[in-house]
Amino acid sequence: MVTESQASTNLTVKTFNKRNPVNDWIIRLVKGIIIGIGFILPGLSGGVMAVIFGVYDRLLKFLANLKHDFVKNFWFFLPVGIGLLIGIFLFSIVVEKAFGKYVAQFICLFVGFVVGTFPSLYKTAGKQGRKTKDLVIMMASTVLIFALMMIGEQQLMNIAPSIPAWVGSGALIGLGLIVPGMSPSNFLIYFGLYDKMASGIKNGDMATIIPLAVGAIVCVLLFAKLAAYLFRKYYSGMYHFILGMVIGSSLAIFPTIVFPAFNAEGLEKTGLSFGGALIFCLILFIVGTIASYLFSKVEEKYPREDIF
Repeated sequence: MVTESQASTNLTVKTFNKRNPVNDWIIRLVKGIIIGIGFILPGLSGGVMAVIFGVYDRLLKFLANLKHDFVKNFWFFLPVGIGLLIGIFLFSIVVEKAFGKYVAQFICLFVGFVVGTFPSLYKTAGKQGRKTKDLVIMMASTVLIFALMMIGEQQLMNIAPSIPAWVGSGALIGLGLIVPGMSPSNFLIYFGLYDKMASGIKNGDMATIIPLAVGAIVCVLLFAKLAAYLFRKYYSGMYHFILGMVIGSSLAIFPTIVFPAFNAEGLEKTGLSFGGALIFCLILFIVGTIASYLFSKVEEKYPREDIF
């Protein structure tokens, strides 16, 4: 028996599916661009953007079983893939130019993006219920990832660019798609590879781009099926673990990257006073938080199919 709620949902989906094919293609292209931005910008995640725009569920389902409706899914995700590449390339240019001089301010903007997106993620995490153990898992993963970043700060910051390093970086980017909330750029900042990656992409350096692509593709193909299974079996626990990773990795950015930028050398580089730099950080943090929060509200306008 179809309930009134189900009938309303079905009607919404049917209406959605009847949209102009050209407009629908453009919408998916724009979604792809934003997801690509999520891969590049610290604090954001391509997976989070995919969740917000109702792409994640179908994408994970497709990647977990490529043979099922392959042609249909290929054409559906083609504009998303094109947009993703556009977003990564365009924002690699922006990141390379802005990341050098105003590191602390730039990072605060991205942390604001995380804070603004968090209510949407928290709501999604509790979609199938929320128990005390889920909150314990979230707090434990927060402490774990924060401690890991703090303890390993010196070692992680000194990884030299190489093919294995870029393959590993690509794997992190792939995880950023499979695991909503995990920001690969946060980790690449700690590894000291973030700005070098952006420069390599902007300059079309195949020695950077090809290993990145290989790492990302292999990671996605290996873990998509596992991720779909884990989310299906342990949805709430998995999502709260991810939320903890988001919180912990974002908090660890402050003592390792933001605060050091306020020493004499960092302030001289920006040409700002301590007070000016602090106000700049606060303004960008607030802007990022508000923009990301409003942006996440778009989620409610896009029907999605549940696979978990």
